Amino acid sequence: MRRFFRNPVRLVPLGFLVPILLGTGLLMARWATVQHQRPPLVTALFTATSAVSVTGMAITDTPNYWSGWGLLVITLLTQLGGLGILTAAALVILVVSRQLGLRNRLLVQAETAEFGIGDVARLLRRIAVTVFACEAVMTALVAARLWWAYDYTPGRALWSGVFHAVQAFNNGGFALYSEGLVAFNRDPWVSLPLAFGAIVGGLGFPALFEAVREWRKPVGWAVATKLTVWGSVALLLLGFVGLLVAEWTNAGTIGSYDAGGKVLASFTQIALSRTGGFSVVDIADLQEESYPLLIVLMFIGGGSASTAGGIKVSTFFLLAFTIWAELRGEPDVTVGHRRVATASQRQAITVALLSVALVSAGTMLLLLLTEGVRLVAALFEVTSAFSTTGLTIGLAGELPASGQVVLTVLMFVGRIGPLTLGSAIALNTRRNLYRYPQEQPIVG
Repeated sequence: MRRFFRNPVRLVPLGFLVPILLGTGLLMARWATVQHQRPPLVTALFTATSAVSVTGMAITDTPNYWSGWGLLVITLLTQLGGLGILTAAALVILVVSRQLGLRNRLLVQAETAEFGIGDVARLLRRIAVTVFACEAVMTALVAARLWWAYDYTPGRALWSGVFHAVQAFNNGGFALYSEGLVAFNRDPWVSLPLAFGAIVGGLGFPALFEAVREWRKPVGWAVATKLTVWGSVALLLLGFVGLLVAEWTNAGTIGSYDAGGKVLASFTQIALSRTGGFSVVDIADLQEESYPLLIVLMFIGGGSASTAGGIKVSTFFLLAFTIWAELRGEPDVTVGHRRVATASQRQAITVALLSVALVSAGTMLLLLLTEGVRLVAALFEVTSAFSTTGLTIGLAGELPASGQVVLTVLMFVGRIGPLTLGSAIALNTRRNLYRYPQEQPIVG
């Protein structure tokens, strides 16, 4: 056992499993529900896993099922999960950089900027300050708006602001309203702060710190930062235009709004669909062509070393550059006048294909365990759980206990999978003293 845990990367799953089990125990207390009755074990486990993995998917009517104490537990679990993810990501990258050879350590330091070999305490302190500062700004804006325009009492406005700010920045998705944030989808003072908080939290601190520090010289950004920042902008714009066009005349979502309301609701929904998990329109009433768009965006997710899930933006666009180089017959994959290492390309392919396999397996299990479920609905719920986004079309709450357990496992695996897998691949990198003869098999 001591040898097994000698590698700190192996502690990451345990670091998330312990708070999940503790949260499950707290949520099973009678005082955690409105009716003061013990919730089923699957319900408590699902909710705790969703909070710690910062997914935000719910199988109950959150504000009417959980009491104030239960909602406080969910908030604390989400905050703990978000900080735990960021801390684990920072520490894992530092561990990886120290255990690689000198040449690879310098490469890691160049690519991750702030996460290079340095003062761990200073790094973690900077992460904590950034998290709480962003959450404080969002809390102030949302609480002031609720108190000023919606006649909330100061205490209720502050609680709502804190709850949704924590959920937004940590890319959770639990809401204090049964219909999500639909009531505020045309209020920029509520929806935009939460949307931008989710975007910032989903970028990841390696990209965020370098982009802020070197904002005048984006040409000099590391490849990872360029892929994350510009890739996120491209996905946000493409998703916004796609959803706006698809839902323009849909009376069930934004069809009855004026032009400004349609633009605002579409933008905030896409910003929150990629990582955050809040619904500002009724997801169940979307047009059929909107579901594939959201599924793809959720599967890609956010930036590396962030609270967002998915295969990560940098992984997706690295694969795109790899395909482009292969189609053009170029021997190297280049991004911004930098040649991408072959090991990074292989890691991206591994993460993407394993993620596709997990989503496919989860979808098939859901279809086998539940009768009468549409393929697109099962795929949507599974992708949302695996990518820790949390959006749902209402299927999760209607699934049998076995189906909810499948989604619970996917949330846990989706949260720790890419981080642990990527770190394990990097730590297992070794140089052989020999090479076998080369062959070129037929492909395609």
